[in-house]
Amino acid sequence: LNSAMDCDINFLECWETNPKGRVQHFSWVTDFTLTCENVYQIMRGGRARWKIENETFNTLKNQGYHFEHNFGHGKKNLSTIMAFLMLLAFLIDQVQALACKVYQQAVVASKGKTRFFVRVRSSFTEMYVDSWEDMYMAFIYGRQTRLIPNTS
Repeated sequence: LNSAMDCDINFLECWETNPKGRVQHFSWVTDFTLTCENVYQIMRGGRARWKIENETFNTLKNQGYHFEHNFGHGKKNLSTIMAFLMLLAFLIDQVQALACKVYQQAVVASKGKTRFFVRVRSSFTEMYVDSWEDMYMAFIYGRQTRLIPNTS
């Protein structure tokens, strides 16, 4: 089996000037066949994908997850496993943010996701947490009664 098989690729380049005159340059390499009929749609898809990726990584880096570029590097598999665990935690948080009313209220009561995550970390450091729901309810109602001090 030849691992260096021929692969046809196409290059798409886009220059965009906004109303204030600022020029942005975008480029993509793709295996899609580019035609006059599909080039605009492929460019829009590429721009949308970049926007989604940039917003996701911005969230992971700056809103309490502390995800850094170096999580993907390192010896053996530890860094990769840590990155996967971080992405799994992000997925769970996204599902809760969409589907769990108690989680949503706890984030609001904490005045944002960053402060929410600080509270979660400190709860596990300082207290025995019986359940996620009990911890979130304590955040919402400002009580610590459901959290038992961690004596270990």
